[in-house]
Amino acid sequence: MNLKEKKLNSSTIYDGKIIKVELDEVELPDGRHSKRECVRHSGGAAALFVKDGQIALVRQFRYLYGEALYEIPAGKLNYGEDPEVAAMRELEEETGYRAAGSEHLIDIYPTPGYTDEIIHIYNVDKAAFVGQKLDEGEFLNCSFVPAGQVLSMIESGEIKDAKTICAVYAYFIRKAHA
Repeated sequence: MNLKEKKLNSSTIYDGKIIKVELDEVELPDGRHSKRECVRHSGGAAALFVKDGQIALVRQFRYLYGEALYEIPAGKLNYGEDPEVAAMRELEEETGYRAAGSEHLIDIYPTPGYTDEIIHIYNVDKAAFVGQKLDEGEFLNCSFVPAGQVLSMIESGEIKDAKTICAVYAYFIRKAHA
């Protein structure tokens, strides 16, 4: 069965600094029409930095959840920006470590039901400390947590961030197959 939906028309509901919201009318595979609320996002980039068996985690308050979350360093892509460059920038800004190189780990679609956001995740295993350079209005703590403890934090629900969970599992799967 053909699963493709065809866009018939689109209107912009909101155009902000981080997201754009569109309302699309689509034709379904069976010929009926439906609406799609689409959150357009430039995407994100993240870095899983493992140093001496410890993973760099940042902890920052996330307003929409009302709690401080553990996450790998990450940030929004500027339109057209190279994801690897963005991931390395975020690693340096948030942890103070400048990567000596990186390897693509995985791309994820965090919420495919309503947004086109893609998060590109890179693995870093060598970096030099150059000093943290947080963005204006950005407040976070960085710590290195033993990799086994990070897995336990995921299993216990202490780490809930999807990109972090995907990155850590992808890292361990890749490591097991190396």
